[in-house]
Amino acid sequence: MNDQIAVFCGLDVGKSGHHATALNRDGERLYDHPLPQDEAKLREVFTGLQAHGRVLVIVDQPNTIGALPIAVARDAGCEVAYLPGLAMRKAADLYPGRAKTDARDAFIIADTARSMPHTLRQVDRDSEVLSALKVLAGFDADLTHECTRAINRLRGLLLQIFPALERVFPETRITRPLVLELFIHYGGPTGLRSAGKGNVLRFARNHSRKDPCGLIEEIFTALTEQTVTVAGTNAVEIVVPRVAAQIKELKTQRAILAAEVEKLVDDFPLSTVLISMPGVGIKTAAAVLLAIGDGHGFKDAAHLAAYAGIAPTSRYSGTSIHGEHPSRSGNKALKNALFRSAWVASCHDPVSMAYYQRKRAEGKKHNAAVMCLARRRCDVLYSMIKNGTLYEEKTPVPA
Repeated sequence: MNDQIAVFCGLDVGKSGHHATALNRDGERLYDHPLPQDEAKLREVFTGLQAHGRVLVIVDQPNTIGALPIAVARDAGCEVAYLPGLAMRKAADLYPGRAKTDARDAFIIADTARSMPHTLRQVDRDSEVLSALKVLAGFDADLTHECTRAINRLRGLLLQIFPALERVFPETRITRPLVLELFIHYGGPTGLRSAGKGNVLRFARNHSRKDPCGLIEEIFTALTEQTVTVAGTNAVEIVVPRVAAQIKELKTQRAILAAEVEKLVDDFPLSTVLISMPGVGIKTAAAVLLAIGDGHGFKDAAHLAAYAGIAPTSRYSGTSIHGEHPSRSGNKALKNALFRSAWVASCHDPVSMAYYQRKRAEGKKHNAAVMCLARRRCDVLYSMIKNGTLYEEKTPVPA
């Protein structure tokens, strides 16, 4: 595509305005001015630059504040691309000076696109489903962080006044619906003691489909392990039910959001293809779609694996450094999604399990064996996306 581009327009995007620098193929400046966040002004510049030939608009932020310039550029008939922040910072070191200005950044974006097109990433095609997924995924990430913070806060409060009670709720047990209802209703150790074991058990049976006797027994056993009252207990017991209610509400919002994401993923043509692969569920499919769209920006499976950071990196220098090493770069969200799906597949899919065991027999540790499996599955995934075919079961090869 780079051979067909006549104008490279770099945009250092901002909240209320951008700076645009346009270069021709020889590096001569055709435009270098601030540009307001306004559709009419953006369209005027993009349309004017098209008099010199085909225009490529490059942004450093394709979402939020960069969404309008991308939409206008596409509507005006321009190509669009994205220069990742890390690539831009590395490219900036190649240019003289250390000043940090919008004009300099816009020039670097444009000149990097002109001289080093391999650093560019394609912006998602105009898909309402992908755009909506991106918004919902971002909101889900925010809810996850808030929920984790609230859970840590609840644990901290219990540890402050009654460590023995906190030990009753290891790992995810503290976020079970019944446990949260107990904290919301009784507050903490003082409220539980005052209510008595019988009343708490009756309440638990009314709010749980499973027999809660074991949990209630553990709680009241823990309550006998401490007789002193720590300073600040009354204040903590005021805060505990509010934090528990916050966790309950956040979990409810995440469940509603998950249903909306599932509905969106179902509307995307490739979702059925992705989910047909063992180890790929709704969340993994959404993560893959957000990272690669329909896969049109990748020429082969090796390109996709390198972008995900699951392909090993070759290092050869003289006689002292040689071999293949794990990659530390790539799209982290996509890498995590492919790694998790490979891990799940290694436990449940016979073909993946056999390959995983073969790698373990070769002396690889767990994470390395799963990464090898993720790399192999990437080839299959790319072929499925490229051809629009469902996953086909094969007879596993014994380790």
